Amino acid sequence: MIRPFVIPVWKQAPFIRLLLPLVAGILLQWYFQISATAIVFSLVSFGLAFILFLLLPMALRYKLKPLQGVFIQLIFISLGMLLTWQKDVRHQAGWYGNRYTDSSYLAVQIDEPPVEKAKSFKVACRVRSIIENGKSVDCKGKLLLYFNKDSARKIPQYGDRILIHKNLQPIKNSGNPAAFDYQQYAAFQGFFRQVFLTENDWVILEQSKASAANRFWQFIYKVREYVLSVLRKAINNRDELGISEALLIGYTNDLDKDLVQAYSNTGVVHIIAISGMHLGLIYVLLIFIFARMPVISRSKTAQLIFILICLWLFAILTGASVSVLRAAVMFSCIAIGKNLKKQVSIYSSLAASAFILLCYNPYYLWAVGFQLSYLAVLGIVLFQKQLYHCFYIKNKWLDKVWQLMSVSTAAQILTFPVCIYYFHQFPNMFLLTNIVAVPLATVLLYAAIVMVGFSWVPGVDVYLGKLVGGLAWLMNTCIRWVNGFSFAVWDSISATVLSTGLLYAVVLGFSAWLIRKKKKYFYYALPALLAFVMQLALLNWQTAKQQKIIVYHVPRHQAIDFINGNRYKFVADEALKNDGLLMNFHLKPARIDLQLNNPGESLPVLYQQNRFFFFKNKKILLVDTTFRIPVTNRKTELDLMIFSKNSRNSIAQLVSIFNCKMFVFDASNPAWKIEQWKAECRSLGLTFYSVPDEGAFIYNIVI
Repeated sequence: MIRPFVIPVWKQAPFIRLLLPLVAGILLQWYFQISATAIVFSLVSFGLAFILFLLLPMALRYKLKPLQGVFIQLIFISLGMLLTWQKDVRHQAGWYGNRYTDSSYLAVQIDEPPVEKAKSFKVACRVRSIIENGKSVDCKGKLLLYFNKDSARKIPQYGDRILIHKNLQPIKNSGNPAAFDYQQYAAFQGFFRQVFLTENDWVILEQSKASAANRFWQFIYKVREYVLSVLRKAINNRDELGISEALLIGYTNDLDKDLVQAYSNTGVVHIIAISGMHLGLIYVLLIFIFARMPVISRSKTAQLIFILICLWLFAILTGASVSVLRAAVMFSCIAIGKNLKKQVSIYSSLAASAFILLCYNPYYLWAVGFQLSYLAVLGIVLFQKQLYHCFYIKNKWLDKVWQLMSVSTAAQILTFPVCIYYFHQFPNMFLLTNIVAVPLATVLLYAAIVMVGFSWVPGVDVYLGKLVGGLAWLMNTCIRWVNGFSFAVWDSISATVLSTGLLYAVVLGFSAWLIRKKKKYFYYALPALLAFVMQLALLNWQTAKQQKIIVYHVPRHQAIDFINGNRYKFVADEALKNDGLLMNFHLKPARIDLQLNNPGESLPVLYQQNRFFFFKNKKILLVDTTFRIPVTNRKTELDLMIFSKNSRNSIAQLVSIFNCKMFVFDASNPAWKIEQWKAECRSLGLTFYSVPDEGAFIYNIVI
């Protein structure tokens, strides 16, 4: 029997062979920070080598054909490095950070509408110039401003130009174990500095008003505000309003955090994060509308132009997240291909859209939305048909349900290892919730679009508002009901880069074995599975042996964990213990990473006497407002002294009573007090550690 000829995927989609070296170049530049001179030299050298290769005789070029591919790969690796170097604004001569001093004045332009926070308004802006000694120098770069919420002055709006004079602060991480890398996240968006402003730290420059700002973005923000006003007028309930806003234009400021967590736990958070599904629904709607509109319906080119304009306006209106941009580029490729009457490979569309986006912004490679978006689509393309054909269902509606289930399962196959790595959980009920949520979200989205589009017609917003609100209520109720089951989510799963890579090797190996029916893939997957199990066993062994003290960086709060194996005792102020949001943000990642799943009021190796803690062979003193220096004739030996809650004791007083190896100042103390203690420690030649300055203090106890 003659085997059918199979065209390799890299030949079906040539862009894959360009995408992979581009990604390699981006990674090389980010992790090794190669100089611009070396990058340009390599790009020019490989380009010249490729041109010289083309000048060789035909026979010699045929013999050395693999060399042509090598040169192309090296050119695109160099291109990826160059794009990454260029994207870092710190490498540009006009970046304000290269000239800024504490005495500088900054003229900045508000770049986005203000975002309301708990105690401030957050505003992104662009630096236009630095003013020093009466001279203005044009500069560039982004800056985060936080305006005091208690200020009586009106907060600047989009397009306003203001003058600020206050010391800028570098954007830093909390320094807690396994915490979200906010510093890198901000850097990828071009932000390296931030400043907190009171009403006396800034003035509006009258000569630069909002009317001079970019008219296109003004139009986008006005449309966004109009859509929000229509929704807020028609829907009264906050939860239903928040879901409708998020589903329609990606506005998430009105979403309840517990509700968002419920959507995440049940595996349908993609419903409220604008993604390819939403853009796909919009694309189908646009095809339907423009195919029936007078004049436009007669011209395929006109339909294409209007479809592309509407697609990209919607993408920009929703905030232009990377998952939306991926979908916009991909659907644009599909629409153009259809107009040219050419069937484009889905792999080629995916690779081309990823290539274009990474050329525009190489940092998208680290965006979780970018990774999950492409993995989900790739999973659907690879596995959906195989899963769907596993069962034949006669009933039409049951077959539709199974089709939806196969799509959801296929998307999960390649996304769940990444989800576990970033979010440390797996939604066990994702099949059930997707069957309910996806159809409801589809109807809700179309109803919301019609409501906004015809809001000028009297009564339309009232009746459709009730429909949209009712659908949102039904979806929220179903999600909350499923989330109420104790087994709805598998939570607190520890994962590393190594374990995630091994898990992918296992999943892909066994999937290829089941689909291709070849034993070699099974034999590839077995060693990966063995390595995965061994790595888990090693982590469990390390967890059982660990004994440490962690003083966390939680601003204005005391937070200490005494850890023995997978058990821990938490010492903190009551305000933090009662704030689940702060606990989850600052402490939960570390506890998942260290596999701490057994909290308790006491540990067998920990003994407490007033403010003294005896942990294994270590003696720790907690100095806070309740501590009083004891009267004694001899010094006490201490391993750690932890200062909390603005203690009134001076270092000199404590040193007269205690011999301590390390002084630790936690984040519950004010900055001025910590600076005072640090100065005392330096003058006395003592070893100290400041948690707000250096991140969480981790003290490993070696037995």
